Amino acid sequence: MECAFVGAGAVAEKYAAGLDASPLELTAVCDLDVARAEELADAHGATAYGDLESLLDAESAPLVANLTSHAAHADVTEACLSRDRHVFSEKPLALDADRALALVETAERRGLALGCAPINHRCDAQRHARWLLGDGRLGPIRLGYAHAHVGRVTEWHDSPESFLAVGPLYDGAVYPLNLLVTWFGPVDRVRTADALDVWTAREDRRPERPAHVEATLAFESGPVVRLTASLYAPHRSREFNSLELHGDDGSLYLADSGALAADRDTVAVGGAGRPYVSAPHPAPRRQRAYLAGPERLAARVAADGPTTAGARRAAHVVGVCNAIERAAETGDSVGVDPDDSTRAALETERSPPPVRPLEDADRSAESVARGVGSPDRDAALRLPPIGFGCSRYRGGDYVDRIDSIATALDAGYRLLDSAELYGNEARIGDLLDSPGAPDREGLFLLGKVWNTNHEHVAEACEGTLAELGVDALDSYLLHWPDAWRYQGPLRALAEHPPDEQEALTFPTDADGGPDAVDVPLAETWARMERLVDRGLTRTLGVCNVSLSDLETILESARVPPAIVQIESHPYLPRTELIEACHARGIRVLAHSPLSAPGLLDEPALAAVADAHEASPAAAALAFHVDRGVVPIPASNDPDHVVDNLAAVRLRLTDADRERLATLADPGFER
Repeated sequence: MECAFVGAGAVAEKYAAGLDASPLELTAVCDLDVARAEELADAHGATAYGDLESLLDAESAPLVANLTSHAAHADVTEACLSRDRHVFSEKPLALDADRALALVETAERRGLALGCAPINHRCDAQRHARWLLGDGRLGPIRLGYAHAHVGRVTEWHDSPESFLAVGPLYDGAVYPLNLLVTWFGPVDRVRTADALDVWTAREDRRPERPAHVEATLAFESGPVVRLTASLYAPHRSREFNSLELHGDDGSLYLADSGALAADRDTVAVGGAGRPYVSAPHPAPRRQRAYLAGPERLAARVAADGPTTAGARRAAHVVGVCNAIERAAETGDSVGVDPDDSTRAALETERSPPPVRPLEDADRSAESVARGVGSPDRDAALRLPPIGFGCSRYRGGDYVDRIDSIATALDAGYRLLDSAELYGNEARIGDLLDSPGAPDREGLFLLGKVWNTNHEHVAEACEGTLAELGVDALDSYLLHWPDAWRYQGPLRALAEHPPDEQEALTFPTDADGGPDAVDVPLAETWARMERLVDRGLTRTLGVCNVSLSDLETILESARVPPAIVQIESHPYLPRTELIEACHARGIRVLAHSPLSAPGLLDEPALAAVADAHEASPAAAALAFHVDRGVVPIPASNDPDHVVDNLAAVRLRLTDADRERLATLADPGFER
């Protein structure tokens, strides 16, 4: 779609930076400073204009990006709408709520699209925060703190006059307000507000509105948020543009509510009574372009027709800012009272995110293109890009995993790899039943039947479900294809001394080897299939198999495995088996992805890690994610728990893959 820019200042340059890769074509630029308009227009093959009416008379571009100064937005938007142009406006939509709503009504009456910045609610960090808020981990949100420290614009902006004219609310506060309104719906009332004319005496240029504003906002859906917006507090202050939300069962901290990309530590979560841990967005870093707002508006027009939902949200934000100013002036509580159309538009915008943090679609497509991903995206089970291992084994010793599992849930892991052998399913169940556990729909729970229970699969699965406290598993796996002598139900193994656990789970024959029994793999699999029939698990899987074992199962399977879990790492890539699984739409999980002796000291792995400013462990985990394999590392160190999750953000290059391929060792043995 052709578009025109009105305004050619610093903001316009940021929008123009995305034009080369955009479906939008810039055909005209208008600015009162004609030389500035010409410079931007010449750089993109557009025509420059010195006044808006001349542009609208001469150009047919159906979309206008209004990138003028704050106070000019409403006049420019009104003029463009009157000439039947769709408009995307920089924030704010207007400085007065009635004027903002009038613009929306004009657009709707004329059948035009109207949108407004900021687009922060569609950026990766904010969407990830929204997902974390929505999966039940934090409980109902009741209290929040929002900061918008625009800073002393006379010190960092070449043209601060527009900022000084509107104050901190209409430039800075709109970022957290836009998020909060998108997430929680309309503001009902400004409970209290105060404004200060604080400013440095050495500066002649002063704000025309109060430089520092604080307000307490009550949302119709329940949360109460304290907002601080300031031109006096430096924009490099600790709480620059942050948002902190507190629920019954935990808290979330968003370091920058206006972030255009999700960095490793942009979002953090603290479960009730636990310190904050970073919750990395589980995909490679993606910088959202300023131009994404107009692009989306144009795409909506092409696909669905004109829309004003974003403009109604922006108009409500202006209404909140107006109410804060009135409350500060009068000392009284002030209602915001959105109309029914605005309330309906906000409800539409509040559509929840996916309940599962699924793998990045672009990365999956890239893996498929290289022949290592599943070619059938509908048939293959969709999983989070990384899981958390709940095994209690660590270097031959038993360790307590419960605190680390809680940390993993805070950080954002949502696939838990459990097994009756680990003996801690009851404790995991207690954790999942405690306040602050994610909603069941947001978890992928995986269990495994142990070798001694090949003839007692139903009993084992029922025991796992009882201990986890759930009605069904997402996948139930055969831990090993080998069958051993039955030892009775394996319940709450962690409550027994280690020697008793070993005796129950590793029966031995007269020679001291495993006490094997003759149970054909096909018969065991038939018992597994009956669990699906009964609704005790959604899918089935198998661990520690060879390609021959897998083919044996597939020959007779009525319910084929959806998951194969194997040991894999750069020493042991298991390429043939993985490719065979992917060709059949079977997902592969890699256990022990970091535990091979000497792996993390490999120079080739270190070289890959250094190239990405990451750790060797991160590079080793990215090796799996890059191939469409889900690694399931385990750690008791909170920093390592977060680092391992952040590893899925690392995108390998062809050179990285070549280096890692040199580590493959056909003779590898544990």
